[in-house]
Amino acid sequence: MIKARFYHAGCSVCVAAEQALLVLLSPEVEVEVVHLGEQPQRVAEAEGAGVKSVPALVVGHDVLHINFGAPLDALK
Repeated sequence: MIKARFYHAGCSVCVAAEQALLVLLSPEVEVEVVHLGEQPQRVAEAEGAGVKSVPALVVGHDVLHINFGAPLDALK
């Protein structure tokens, strides 16, 4: 099983990206959705993973920035 984290801030861009992306991923990918607006204590975790803006999908050491909803600094 491949594990991934999808970080977002709850904005309309982020929610649309979540809805579009999750249906496209293989069932072999287990995705944890992290709403940084509701879990601000995880902003440092996202930053440590290399996330610069949300929405972003992290798979292993790879960060895929999807569209542009907000810079990570705006969530601190």
